[in-house]
Amino acid sequence: MKHLSNTLLCLIFGVAFLLAQNEKVQDSVSTENLLEVILTSNRLEISFNQKSKTVQLITADQIQKSGITHLVDILQQVAGVDVKRRGAGAAQADLNIRGGTFDQTLLLIDGIKLDDAQTGHHTLNFLPPPEIVERIEIIKGPAARAYGQNAFTGAINIVTKKETPQRLSLNLQKGNYDQTNGSILIGSSSKKNNVIGFISKNTSDGYRYNSDYQQSNFFIKSTFNKNKTPIDLITSYSGRKFGANGFYATPSAIDQYEETQASLFALSQRFINGDWIFKPKVYWRRGQDMYEYIRNKPKIYRNLHITNKMGGALDTSFSSNLGFTGMGIDVSKVDIRSNNLGNRNRTMMNLFLEHRFYFLNNKIDVTPGIASNYFSDFGWHSFPGIDFGVQITSNFRFYGNLGSTYRIPTFTDLFYSDRTTLGNSNLKPEEAKSSELGIRFSSIKVGISLAYFNRKSKNLIDYVKANEDDLWKAENIQQIRTSGIDFEFIHLIKLNEFVHNFKISYSYLENKLDNSRINFSQYSINNDLKHHFVWTYSLPVNLNLNAFFAYKYIERAAGESYNVLDFSARWAIKTLELSIYFNNILNMEYWESNFITMPKGNGLIGLRYSF
Repeated sequence: MKHLSNTLLCLIFGVAFLLAQNEKVQDSVSTENLLEVILTSNRLEISFNQKSKTVQLITADQIQKSGITHLVDILQQVAGVDVKRRGAGAAQADLNIRGGTFDQTLLLIDGIKLDDAQTGHHTLNFLPPPEIVERIEIIKGPAARAYGQNAFTGAINIVTKKETPQRLSLNLQKGNYDQTNGSILIGSSSKKNNVIGFISKNTSDGYRYNSDYQQSNFFIKSTFNKNKTPIDLITSYSGRKFGANGFYATPSAIDQYEETQASLFALSQRFINGDWIFKPKVYWRRGQDMYEYIRNKPKIYRNLHITNKMGGALDTSFSSNLGFTGMGIDVSKVDIRSNNLGNRNRTMMNLFLEHRFYFLNNKIDVTPGIASNYFSDFGWHSFPGIDFGVQITSNFRFYGNLGSTYRIPTFTDLFYSDRTTLGNSNLKPEEAKSSELGIRFSSIKVGISLAYFNRKSKNLIDYVKANEDDLWKAENIQQIRTSGIDFEFIHLIKLNEFVHNFKISYSYLENKLDNSRINFSQYSINNDLKHHFVWTYSLPVNLNLNAFFAYKYIERAAGESYNVLDFSARWAIKTLELSIYFNNILNMEYWESNFITMPKGNGLIGLRYSF
């Protein structure tokens, strides 16, 4: 805590100085007005400044200036979002929001749900390349009313670009541990159609024994008939091969190996008919996971899981004198073929309805709603909830929400078995009730938000044991009460004709496990975030050169804490761009998951040429 206190003190003085400097600037800052961005993560199309939940945006400009090579790295720059990486290069990483587990946060790409019926360990395999992302919408708090299960503690919707400048771009990066990243980006546009194509290959020998990786990716997004009723087509593939030293089982299992594949095919459309908006979509998602306990010795122990999910959805909304009404249906079927979990399938249906009322000349809004979900193996469940907001002034907004949420067990939770771990076919679904109160100030130059949240969960699924030598077994642990705060401060400062982006964010989290006799837990007791502080600063040096700093302080519930500082810079001259990226420049020794030591100071040097 001493390091955090000193850092906070320095940053408070820094904020005061920057605000004082900015008062001398009379000209308005020319930048993207995020206040009017329509959140596509909402079934009701509501602008960012009218939201009644804690939602944070990451724009394409912020992604580019950050210098990151994986979206995982920029998600770590949001306080309250816990990305637990196992090793370098984002070969395997878990994602959670506000103290949930990796199965309790839903990932979407352009509104398409990418939940994994096998295990949430592979959710982030579907992350698209940073180059084609328009923005990231991070919804904190339960979102089951809008998306159904797996949005237990939050959801992240990645909105991809519809078009890029017509160009061919080649990129090459080299760095420590023989890191080599190469990619090609193609953008093509005509009066009727747009196409974005991306292909990449990332490799490394690894920063320690058996931590090498190979990653192959391609992503194609096409927009047809864009002048009439546009149709968006997404085709995506990600393949990963990596040494998994200590990733699973015990830290002493140093020879593990894994290969994963993630594929997505989706068609979506949006069209308007009078006061109605229709958004149909169909999609197919495939996942494959091959695991070997001893690398290149599959006879000792090997798992192979192949999952397929096919679905379709229709979201509709219409406006009237009574406000906005949204409704939708999502039907999908998932199946798995596995030498460990067996051959299984599940059919799911999600029905959704909500209405946004306005009172006192739109100063007050109230949005009640309900979602009903059907699972072929767990029956029907409903998630009621309500959001409300008070627009105090044009810049100040007070908001709150109440809701319930739900998550059924994955096939791994139910049926997995190996020498150290047992599933449990008698598991009950997870349930929770949550509440949130927040206040937000928004302007073109300054954004400030503060929220308090509370969640009461029961039947949470965790892998636990009473004694150190026991097997890990999936169990419904008893009730957990989670509470905390989220704070964010963003300031755009115009200095010397350039716009500087300064942001600090902080999250505090406390979990209380009621009446438990559990001594050891893999996910819910000791490894949660407690304090999470993030500072980022985008520093434009001149028209061609931009520097970026990102500092992160984390303290976990068990007491471990660490500081990480990253730095990047981009220098662009016409069609040529030079870049550097340094990770962990303080050379800290730390771990994020399963006691796997992360790399000490390392860097990448890159060259990009565009035709």
